[in-house]
Amino acid sequence: MSTTPIYLGKPEGKGLAAGTLGLWGSTVIGLASTAPVYSLVASLGWVVIAVGAQAPIAFILAFVPMLLIAFAYRELNNAVPDCGTTFTWGTKAFGPVVGWMGGWGVAVAGMVVLANLAQIASVYFWSLLGQDVENNDLRVVIVAVVFIAAMTWVSWRGVEIGERIQNVLLGIQYLALAVFIVAALWQFATGAAPGATSFSWDWLNPFAFTSWSGFTQAILLALFIYWGWDTCLALNEETKDPKRIPGRAALLTTVILLFTYVAVTIAAMMYAGLGDKGTGLGNEANADDFFLAIKDGLLGPFGWLLVVAVIISAISSTQTTILPTARGTLAMGVYRALPAKFKDVHPTFKTPSFSTIVMGVVATAYYVGMTLISDNILQDSILSLGLAIAFYYAITGFACVWYFRKDLTRSPREFFFKGLFPLLGGLMLTAAFLQSAVDMWQPDYGNTVIWGVGGTFVVGIGSLAIGLVLMFVWYLFPRSKRFFRGESLNRETEVMVPEDPADFPRSIDGGM
Repeated sequence: MSTTPIYLGKPEGKGLAAGTLGLWGSTVIGLASTAPVYSLVASLGWVVIAVGAQAPIAFILAFVPMLLIAFAYRELNNAVPDCGTTFTWGTKAFGPVVGWMGGWGVAVAGMVVLANLAQIASVYFWSLLGQDVENNDLRVVIVAVVFIAAMTWVSWRGVEIGERIQNVLLGIQYLALAVFIVAALWQFATGAAPGATSFSWDWLNPFAFTSWSGFTQAILLALFIYWGWDTCLALNEETKDPKRIPGRAALLTTVILLFTYVAVTIAAMMYAGLGDKGTGLGNEANADDFFLAIKDGLLGPFGWLLVVAVIISAISSTQTTILPTARGTLAMGVYRALPAKFKDVHPTFKTPSFSTIVMGVVATAYYVGMTLISDNILQDSILSLGLAIAFYYAITGFACVWYFRKDLTRSPREFFFKGLFPLLGGLMLTAAFLQSAVDMWQPDYGNTVIWGVGGTFVVGIGSLAIGLVLMFVWYLFPRSKRFFRGESLNRETEVMVPEDPADFPRSIDGGM
């Protein structure tokens, strides 16, 4: 492979819509990807059951590895602003096998969470209409498929229209959370809160945890609700400043999420209390959705607003979750880690046309297939999601350290932001991965038992193992050879997005 670049004037990158998103647009998409309303609704009760009054500090502690990995994303993006993110960075740092598996981790997480989000949006949709439906009800499946198809269309149609829609949807989500906080604190202040509990600084005491297993369970749950902020990095090639804006948006997103989650948690605890009866947050009957348990008592006839907020949160995240996976597989197609068709970009909309459609089709097939086989297995796949998240975030952290290893002694800033912080984040997430895998191994973890082992473990580890199988299959195809020989993508490979889209020369390897 010739390493001499061929300059062909103004850059086109991979063909994506360069210069579309600013800092605000990137941040909005990063926030929307986390589905803040739904994430809180689905996780807060279980976190309280795990650690009781230490729920707020659990969310703060879980923020630490997210922040450390966000630094890794920022530094890597500044040097290599490629939409392949973990795939590209992992390949440049450690070679094709690690890079390919990092890209697979992103794809698995996206596919599983899409199925979950569509199902949740559908269940709440029917709930809003007064219908009490089960997860595997045909009506739920049909509407969920419609949601996936609609959001796939929006993602295929263009990142700009997606940003406009997300501005509205995110605004509604945060309005609902603001209404929740104000109403909860008002009822506490007036003595109308059913489980009124006065605020205590002990809720923020990191040394007050009484159970190690409860602590690790809470942290893993809290990690899940932060996941999604990295979407703004996958859109780096479509921002107005690819090297700086995505990293800043990622850091801003994580900080906003921290304050959001802690504020809502404290307000919920002061309103509902920690009891295991009635509307108490410790009641397992309400753990899957504490909004449904308290909406009528909190907002009376306007309780439906909280239901609408969850629907919007799930739909919003369905659309933004498609974005990073589609761009990741686009990059894999460009660098020969997947068939050439994956690098197709729509000539008008400037989106990864084939990759986006494939993402929607695969997510739909996975959701429908799992629902028909067993809704319990589908729920276990969702519980196992933390494994894929910790897996590819850890790869990113370690890739940052290794990629910049020669720069770490140049200055204190480079040592901390390119070395120590990403390393600590990677180690924390590796520990979370291992602890989670050990917990999931137990037969009583999750909803199913497979071969005498917790079904969550089998599904979670199995989904990552499938990546190894698919990688081997792809290795057998002629197009893959240059990738696996380290020729189409290596440390010296020029990224296909320039520093300044207006005048930076484009470098093309004619055989890529």
